[in-house]
This record gives sequence, structure tokens and C-alpha cells, in this order.
Amino acid sequence: MNATSHLYADQTAWKELQEFLPGRLRLTSAGDLPGEEFWEWKGNRIHLDRYLNPDAPAKVILHHGVGTNGRQMTLILGKTLADRGWEVTALDDLGYGMTEVARGFIPGYTDWVQMVTDYLAHEKARDDRPIVLYGLSAGGMLTYHVAAHAPKGILAGIVGMTFLDQRIPKVAHATAHDPLTAAAGPAMLSALARTPLRRLRYPMTAASKMSALTNNPGAMKVFLRDDTSAGNAMWVKFLAEYMHYTPDVEPADFDACPVLLTQPAEDRWSPRELSVPVLSKITKVPVTIVMLEGAGHYPMEEPGLTQMQDAIDAFIRSAATK
Repeated sequence: MNATSHLYADQTAWKELQEFLPGRLRLTSAGDLPGEEFWEWKGNRIHLDRYLNPDAPAKVILHHGVGTNGRQMTLILGKTLADRGWEVTALDDLGYGMTEVARGFIPGYTDWVQMVTDYLAHEKARDDRPIVLYGLSAGGMLTYHVAAHAPKGILAGIVGMTFLDQRIPKVAHATAHDPLTAAAGPAMLSALARTPLRRLRYPMTAASKMSALTNNPGAMKVFLRDDTSAGNAMWVKFLAEYMHYTPDVEPADFDACPVLLTQPAEDRWSPRELSVPVLSKITKVPVTIVMLEGAGHYPMEEPGLTQMQDAIDAFIRSAATK
């Protein structure tokens, strides 16, 4: 780690956010905290929250969405899964959290998919335990894109809080900031991405329905003040690729691994029907849907929070024994 690296140990936003979570999830002592590491990828330094456990029968990789970061995954899921006996790593993808993007590197969504794919290969080289990949919000579809792109067998299962195919107009319109952004945004971004303006950064609060990230007004204020999560701005190149990304394997042909959707019942950003176009076409592997009672997009509410943790724990346990 170099002297200029930023760590969650020095950040206050996640500490403020956890005050809105049940007491059992708060990281209040040094023993609760994950280890913080960096993994080098194409000159970028990818930040990892890690609960290492060489005796765990499986490993879980957590991925955030476009309004969250890895530490926020650790809060609602990572520490709980580690306590239940799994080895857990929460990634910060390019542009989010504490990950350090190399000077001159302009990340696209394709880079997100490739980075996670390469990290899975890195983990498989370390040992051959089963790996389950989880993604919250936009990270849910990323788990599908990675599973479709990675060598078959590298993943034992994928879990998404939603599976959003932005190529589908209904999905793009429902998740965008406003109707004008939904209608004109994809074509405009594609045009700009072919010019030097691809390096410009656009606020995610203006691109997406970020105001629906959580149903807790106090927590929402914390998120929006945090430029490592909801208050972030992403490159035009990234947004253009995200809106038009085509998976290596379409859902009707997907057979890489089982799929679990943990859908918050009170999600005001991406309700269940927006995942149906993807999940309804997946028939070659098991697809399970669990509704999280009372929970919002970033699930902070009970009983949905515990239902999510229980469902993912059971899914990992099943995947690890096959």
C-alpha cells in the first residue's frame, strides 16, 4: 500500500450510515472490521474489504451498485456472512469507494465486467473453493454479465438484488432520473463516448433515480453527501457502455450457475417487474426469488434485512455442496 492510499478507516460516511442500521450490524470494535487491502489491475488499485477465513467451505464476493460502495455491502451483508462462516470480500469497482483509478485511465462498464472476471480468476488461482458473486442494484446485472463472460465453472452461483437489462426501454425509463434523460440519454451518451468528451464525469444523481436509493430520509442525506457512493460522478464512457452492454450469453441460453434474486418489497427504484424480462428467460438453471418484507432499494429495514441474509446464506450453503 502506498502512502497516499485512502482507506475506509479514515472515512466517516459509512460510520454515519450504520447508525441507521440495526445495532447487530454496526461495526463498533476493531474485531468487527474487515481487513483493507488493494489488488492491482491494469495499473488501478482495487480496494477490498476482506474477512479472510481459510477454513470456510466457500467464498463470497460482494459488488456494489452505482449508488453504493463496498463498505456499504460489508455493513448490510459482509460481516453477517463472515460471522456465519464464509470468507467474504467486498469490492470497490472503478470509480467507487476507495479504489484508485490510474492516471489517464478512463473506465467503462466493460472494464467493470472484466475486472471482476479477472478477480474471480485471481481467487481461483489462490484456491479452488466455490465462489458466489453478489451484486446490489446495478451490481445484480453485473453478476449476470460476469457469469456470462467468465469461464464456465468459475462461479457456483450469482445473487442479485435486481437484474436490470438497460437495453430494454421500459427498464431504462423506469430507472433513469427523469423521462427526458431516459429518452435522450442513451443516444447522447453513445455519441459523446466516441469523442474526447468520453472522459467527462456526469453526476449519478442526475443520471439515475438516486433519490430512491433508500427509503430512510436520514440515511439518504448521508448517501448523497458521500462522493464515494451516491454522490459520485461517473465517466461518459462508463454510462454509454452501461446503457448498451450486450452480454456474452443472452438469458435464454444462460446455463453457467444457479441464480437468486433478493428483491426488496418496498423498492421504489427497481421493483420486481423490472427483473422479469431477464429472469423469465433463464430456464436452463434454477432461479429463486425471495421477497424482502418492508425493505427499500438499499435494504436497511427488518424483517427484509434478515430475510436477505438468511436467503443468501442458504443459497451459498447449497452452492458450496454441489
